[in-house]
Amino acid sequence: MKVAPEGRPFIAAGVVGLLGFALGGLALGGWWWIPAGVWLPVALWVPFFFRDPDPGGKRGPHLILAPASGRIVSVGRVDEPEFVRGAAQRVSIFMNVFDVHVNRVPASGVTEHRDYRPGKFFNATLDKASEHNERLSVGIRTPAGPMLVRQIAGLIARRIVCDPRPGDRVVQGERLGLIRFGSRVDTFLPSTVQLRVVVGDRTVAGRTVIAEWSTGGRA
Repeated sequence: MKVAPEGRPFIAAGVVGLLGFALGGLALGGWWWIPAGVWLPVALWVPFFFRDPDPGGKRGPHLILAPASGRIVSVGRVDEPEFVRGAAQRVSIFMNVFDVHVNRVPASGVTEHRDYRPGKFFNATLDKASEHNERLSVGIRTPAGPMLVRQIAGLIARRIVCDPRPGDRVVQGERLGLIRFGSRVDTFLPSTVQLRVVVGDRTVAGRTVIAEWSTGGRA
């Protein structure tokens, strides 16, 4: 199983902890086996959390793919002044601690905007999390129009990783970054796109089509 490189220190710590408890159990017996049993699910969960599967799926310049794996908690029209600059449609995906947390690029283009803002750590399912939580926003200029992808920290997320820098060319489906450990990703799209998802749908990063560019999309 392929794992994200950011997970290697945590995986190593999980293995070392498990070995330590197991050695204690072998040498001393008794209650030492209890922490070993408690730690075993944690040691198994850590590599599972940092897994980085190949998404596969359809690709195409008319498609907009999900940047995150999880559940859609909000779909609606908003004003987005940062990069789309006007009326937009926002698709919000919440990732729980069992979802793949590697984020992927929804559409090919050039990164023209990147903005990090510290903030609070409200429950990521709440609408106010998009504006008040710690977040990192990336604006991608595609041939069909602009889009903004916003990685948002949640209640226990304390680390946002975003790979593209301004000027980088990004390819649909490739890795965008990662958030640990439970968080949300919002995608802001021009109001003319045709949405293909509704609240409650499950998504797979880099595979699920969340929207399609309309023929009236602007560049």
